[in-house]
Amino acid sequence: MKNLFLTAFILLSNSILQAQELKSPEGKFVMQFSLLDDGTPTYNLTYKNKDVIKPSTLGLELKDDKKSLLDDFIILDAQQTSFDETWKPVWGEVNKIRNHYNELAVTLKQKETERIIIIRFRLFDDGLGFRYEFPTQKNLTYFIIKEEKTQFAMTGDHTAFWIPGDYDTQEYDYTQSKLSEIRGLSEKAFTENVSQKSFSPTGVQTSLMMKSKEGIYINLHEAALINYSCMHLNLDDKSMIFQSWLTPDAKGDKGYMQAPNFSPWRTIIVSDDAREILNSKMTLNLNEPCKIEDTSWIKPIKYVGVWWEMITGKSSWAYTNDFPSVQLGITDYSKATPNKTHGANTKHVKEYIDFAALHGFNAVLVEGWNEGWEDWFGHSKDFVFDFVTPYPDFDVKGIQAYAKSKGVKMMMHHETSSSVRNYERHMDKAYQFMKDNGYDSVKSGYVGDILPSGENHYNQWSVNHYQYAIEKAADYKIMVNAHEAIRPTGISRTYPNLIGNESARGTEYQAFGGSKPNHVTILPFTRLIGGPMDYTPGIFEMDISKLNPDNKSHVNSTIANQLALYVTMYSPLQMAADLIEHYNAFPDAFQFIKDVAVDWDESKYLEAEPGNYITVARKAKGTNNWFVGNVNGDNSRTSTINFDFLDKGKKYTAILYADAKDAHYKTNPQAYTITKSTITNKSKLSQLSAPGGGYAISIIESK
Repeated sequence: MKNLFLTAFILLSNSILQAQELKSPEGKFVMQFSLLDDGTPTYNLTYKNKDVIKPSTLGLELKDDKKSLLDDFIILDAQQTSFDETWKPVWGEVNKIRNHYNELAVTLKQKETERIIIIRFRLFDDGLGFRYEFPTQKNLTYFIIKEEKTQFAMTGDHTAFWIPGDYDTQEYDYTQSKLSEIRGLSEKAFTENVSQKSFSPTGVQTSLMMKSKEGIYINLHEAALINYSCMHLNLDDKSMIFQSWLTPDAKGDKGYMQAPNFSPWRTIIVSDDAREILNSKMTLNLNEPCKIEDTSWIKPIKYVGVWWEMITGKSSWAYTNDFPSVQLGITDYSKATPNKTHGANTKHVKEYIDFAALHGFNAVLVEGWNEGWEDWFGHSKDFVFDFVTPYPDFDVKGIQAYAKSKGVKMMMHHETSSSVRNYERHMDKAYQFMKDNGYDSVKSGYVGDILPSGENHYNQWSVNHYQYAIEKAADYKIMVNAHEAIRPTGISRTYPNLIGNESARGTEYQAFGGSKPNHVTILPFTRLIGGPMDYTPGIFEMDISKLNPDNKSHVNSTIANQLALYVTMYSPLQMAADLIEHYNAFPDAFQFIKDVAVDWDESKYLEAEPGNYITVARKAKGTNNWFVGNVNGDNSRTSTINFDFLDKGKKYTAILYADAKDAHYKTNPQAYTITKSTITNKSKLSQLSAPGGGYAISIIESK
C-alpha cells in the first residue's frame, strides 16, 4: 500500500511540474508553461481571459551538434517568486519607475544529453518577458547557435505596423497591413538604403506593433540585448506564427555562447488601450540597474549644429574637391584648394555658437570637421578617419575657447564609415582628444557596410562593439548618441550615458525624398519602445529646393507638427535641426523649441492610435510647468483633451501653437496660429490637427 501511495505521489508531482501557471500582480495576465509529449517546451499567454499568444514552442537549434536544445526535456524544478521595487532613472519620461512582476523559473533537463537550461518568465501588469539561461555545467560549455526557435503564435490576422526584416538597417517607412499581406507588400516596403540585407519576404523587425480585430494592442520586442545577435521575426503566414530569426555573422553563425550565459529577454507588451503601450516601462525594467556610480556628468542636452545644410546638399562635409582619394598622414591638405562649400569652418561654427548662446541651447554639433571626408564612403576602406585631425579651416582650440566663453559645449562627431575595427583602434585616443578639448558627448555613425567584410550591423560581433563603445565612453565620462547602430533595448537603464540613438528613419530622410506624414505617429509604438531616438526635429522650411535647387524633396510635416515632436518623440537629446536663418524667420514659433524641456517628472499619454495620432503631456523636471504635443497622421482630425493633470486650484498660462485652418503638410505647411489663455485643471481643449500636422502647448504656472 505504501508503494502505491508513493507511486501516486510521484506521478502527481510530475503532473504538477509539467504544467505551470503564472499570473501578473493584478491578475490581468496569465501565462501557462508546459512540455509537449516529446519534451518540447511551450507557453501561451492570455490577457483579461482572452488569448494573446496561442501555444508556442521554445528552444534553440545548435550548430555541429547532434542534439539541439529543442525537445527531450523534463522539468527538474519550477520556482515562483515576486518582486516589487521603485527606482529612479538618471533621466527619463518620469522621475521614478515601479518594477513589479511575478516570476517563474523553470529548470529543464534534456534526458539524452543531461544538459540543463532555465527558462525564466517575468509577468508584469503590462506584459511578459522571458529568456533562456545556461548555467555552468560540464555538458554545455561552448556552443554555437544555428537558430533560436522561439515562437509567437498569433490569434488572428492582425493589423501590423512593420518594416522589412533586415540585417543592416531600420531606416524604412512603416507599412500598415494585415499580417497575411506582408508577403505581397515586402518588395515595395524594401526601399533603397546604403547598407541593407533582407532575409525573407515575410521577415519583419522588432519592435513590432499589432492590433487585433478585438482591439487588443500587441507589441513584440526584446530587452537587454547584450553579447547576442539582434532578433528579427519571420512569419509563417498560413499559421500566423512568428518565429525568432537571429542576425548571422560572416560565416552564417548566429551566436557564440559560453556558459554561464543567457539570452536577451523576449518581450510581449499588451493592452486594450494604445496609451498603455506607450506608457510601458517593461523594457527598461528587464535591464540591469545602473552600473555607473557617479552619474552627475550625464545631463540631457538641447543642441543645434552644422548638419542639416549638409544633409540637404547646401553644404559639404568635405573640405576640398582636389583629391580623388585620401590617405591620412600622407595627403597634404595644406596644399589643397578649399571648395567653399565646406560647412565645418571656424567662422560658420562660431555663428552657431553665438546662436546657441543667445537662445539658451546647451551644445553645438559640427559634422565634417575632421580629415578624410573626400572619399569616406563606399570603398571598403579600413583606415578612413583618425577622429583627431581637423581640416585646416577648423580651429579646434580656438572654437573650444570661443564656445567656453559663451557658456556653450561642443558636441563631437565620429563617423566610422562602419570600419568598426578602425574605430576601436582609435577609440581611446579619440575619447581622450574629446576630454582634452572639452567635448562631453559624441554623435557616432555607422554608415555603409560593416568592416571586416561580411559582418552585419545587427549580429553578435557588431552588438558587442556598440556595447564596448558605450562602456569605454563611460570610462571617459562621455555621453553617446549612436546613429545606424543596433536599435535600443533598454540598455540606457544600465548605461545612462547612452543618451540617444538614431536606428530608424529619422528627419534626414525628409531631405532624401520624404517620409510618410504618419511616420511619427508610429515610431513611439515601435522604435521608441526600447529607448529614445535622436530624431532631429524642428524643421521650419519644408521646401528643400530653397536650400539646394538640385534637391526637390519636401518635408512632409507642418511647423506645428515639428514643434509637437519635442514632446511626442521622447528624448533627453533634442536638436533644433534647421538653419539659423529659418528660425530667425519664424521667431514666435521658435520660442516653443527654446522653452520646451528635455527631462521630465511625469508623462501623461492623453490620446493614442498607431498610425493616426498621439497626444502627450509632460511635466518638466523640478518645475510645475507642463508641455503638450499632438502629432497627426494623413487625415485631419479634431483632438479633444482635458487638463485634469494640472494641480487643483492653480491657474496656468497656456500658449497654444496650432495648425491654421488651411494648414496641410504638402500645400501649406508653414500656416500656424499662436494663442494665449489662462487655464485650470477643469479646462478642456478641442483642437483641429491638419494632415501631417498637430499642435504644441506650453503651460506655465501663474505666480
